[in-house]
Amino acid sequence: MAIPQPTSITVHEASRVLEIGFDDGATFRLPFELMRVYSPSAEVMGHGPGQEVLQTGKRDVTIQEVTPIGHYAVQPRFSDGHESGIFSWEYLYYLGAHEAELWQRYEGRLAEAGASRDTPMASARAGASCGHH
Repeated sequence: MAIPQPTSITVHEASRVLEIGFDDGATFRLPFELMRVYSPSAEVMGHGPGQEVLQTGKRDVTIQEVTPIGHYAVQPRFSDGHESGIFSWEYLYYLGAHEAELWQRYEGRLAEAGASRDTPMASARAGASCGHH
C-alpha cells in the first residue's frame, strides 16, 4: 500500500498544532505536545523496546522551525531545544490516525510514573544519555 503523501503542512503557533493534509483526503491537526512526547528520536524512544524515556512538562512546547528532510520527512525544532526527531510522512499519518489512543497511552504512562503532563523533565544531562547509569 502506498504511503499517503502530504499536500499541505501548516504550523499553527497560537493553537500549537501542526496541520497536515494528505493526498488520500485525510487531514490531521497534531498537537505539538503529542509530537514532542512521541518524537521518533533515540532521546525519546531509546535504543530498543522498553527503553522509551517518558517525556513530561511538554504541554506548552512550541515548534520554532520545520526543516524538510528530502521528500519523505520533516524535522521540527521544538522550543525546549529538542530537534533530533525526524518525522516521516508515514509516522505523521500514524500519529494523526491514532491520536486518541496515543494520548490514552501517554496519560497511562504518566499515571504509572506518578507524573503529570506538567511535571518538569528530570535533567537528561545527569548521565542518562543512552541509558548508561
